[in-house]
Amino acid sequence: MSQCLCLNCKVRSAAANHLSLDELDLLGKRSVEVEFDKDEVIFKQDAFSSNIIYLREGLVKLTMRGHNREQILKVLKAPTYLGIPTTIGDKINNYSAVALTPVSCCFIDRATFKNFIQSNGKFAYEILTTISKIELSQFQNCVNHIQTQVTGRVAGMLLDFARNLYQSNHFQLSLTRNDLADLLGTSRETVSRILTDFVTDNLIEVKGKDITILNDERLEKINLAG
Repeated sequence: MSQCLCLNCKVRSAAANHLSLDELDLLGKRSVEVEFDKDEVIFKQDAFSSNIIYLREGLVKLTMRGHNREQILKVLKAPTYLGIPTTIGDKINNYSAVALTPVSCCFIDRATFKNFIQSNGKFAYEILTTISKIELSQFQNCVNHIQTQVTGRVAGMLLDFARNLYQSNHFQLSLTRNDLADLLGTSRETVSRILTDFVTDNLIEVKGKDITILNDERLEKINLAG
């Protein structure tokens, strides 16, 4: 655990880029950098939170406990904020964040963050934009889950991982088959069967956790066809 050096940070958020030098210095003094190993809990559902968390490096999964079990909501890649709506609104975490890879986070004092929102309009605008994008993304995911068959959801997930999470058609999955099934709202067996079908059809290559997309155009057609 160490103090954040916001003035020299190479992965500052779009919001933080609108802070003055004095504000960046204050942000650094009111923040600490914390590292997490794979599978460590960054914050836990129902726990009190006095910090805004900025994910500097790594991948995390957001999970929420329901009536019967825990559900994966989303996989996020750094750099991004974690838990802004729940922290500012309730002070209680409404979901958990778990590291999928080694992770580096900045824990920012909640009161300091809120003061920047109240006093710096450009900072506030960027935070509002971030929250809006998250909300719209969740709406889109909800529609996809309801209106798309599982095969289309698996194809869309692979394309999303390649384009957004890993930015490569060759990547090593950080999630288990159970995680993938949970994320897609289906069973582990169904995900495994569809991935095997994609391999047979020469759409992807799978070696353990390594996946290579061989034909993203056909995967896109499957994704769009639903």
